Amino acid sequence: MTSARRYGDGWRRVADRAYRLCEYCLVHEEDVYHGCEVDHIRSVKHGGLTVMENLAFACFHCNRHKGTDLGSVSVRTGTLIRFYHPREDRWIEHFMWSEGRIEPLTEIGEVTGRLLEFNHPERVAFRRILAESLSEDQSSDAFHSISRQSHPKIWPKLFDVHDRWK
Repeated sequence: MTSARRYGDGWRRVADRAYRLCEYCLVHEEDVYHGCEVDHIRSVKHGGLTVMENLAFACFHCNRHKGTDLGSVSVRTGTLIRFYHPREDRWIEHFMWSEGRIEPLTEIGEVTGRLLEFNHPERVAFRRILAESLSEDQSSDAFHSISRQSHPKIWPKLFDVHDRWK
């Protein structure tokens, strides 16, 4: 069952709140073959509720890799670290863009990026292609993720979106 069918109007509200960007890797739903879907930030299996504060818009890749996990063991410290939480955290405090890669800035960024495979070679190559295509044709609507992510009015809204749901 698709997210749209499962969550009805709630799916649209989750998608619109995220500007139709994956709230983990920031790719736009129209730029990925499988689109995006609603993710329980804290899975139902772990007591998470199906309420707006616990729902995120996630691309197919991020949602499948995250699954029902809540976090992972840090490579650096060996301690259990929670994942990035789109309602509570600011993306720019945990990650940064670097030539198609999403680099971690914190342990939360490290475990999230590693388990969600942000820097899998195919995903990095895909982001590079999107960036190159945008630079060749600034007017193209075909490359939503890069244009919307780099738009100065969207960045602050995306990073502060959790403030509306506290």
